[in-house]
Amino acid sequence: MPRKLLAALLLAAPLGSLTAQSTGTPVFHAPYRGFTRYEIGANVSDAGNIAVEGFYGWSPDRARWDVGLRLGVLDNDPGKTALLAGLDARFRLIDQNQDFPLDGAIITGVGARLVSNGSRLFIPIGISLGRRIDFSNSTASIVPYAEPVLVPNFGEGGSDVAIALGLGADLRFNRRFELRASIGIGDIENFAIGFAVLR
Repeated sequence: MPRKLLAALLLAAPLGSLTAQSTGTPVFHAPYRGFTRYEIGANVSDAGNIAVEGFYGWSPDRARWDVGLRLGVLDNDPGKTALLAGLDARFRLIDQNQDFPLDGAIITGVGARLVSNGSRLFIPIGISLGRRIDFSNSTASIVPYAEPVLVPNFGEGGSDVAIALGLGADLRFNRRFELRASIGIGDIENFAIGFAVLR
């Protein structure tokens, strides 16, 4: 079942049904959340221009989905700063088993980059695949993951579809704190680093 589902999702990607980066920055997502009820944190990313974003994520206890709000700024052009705002959603779809060693989730959202003469709307969908690795005799763990995405975007200057592969890792020190790093390859490239306080 997971193999058939994964194949269907990857085949659907070229049709424009997949994507994930709601603000167009190289911040990618692991296949599952690190928090129980909510998280709050921030990211700094560089995709040619520096962006700083804060985020708040929430989900009911033990749910297979969560949502997140993002708000930030992007150093767009000399003398111009863009406002970034987005909504991310993650739905856990694949559980690792003997036939398929990774966990997977659909990542989607909607967001905008707002700036004079350059505003854009992003409607992403992607699939994140990874697995949590626990360190022995420690509360620390790491989740390496890969997230291929398509990001249809619209705005001044016409429409476009960004295609990228995100590679990242979430390093959880304990149940309360997590560091996150990711790099993008393709149309959403370069790197992002951030932290989250978990509850």
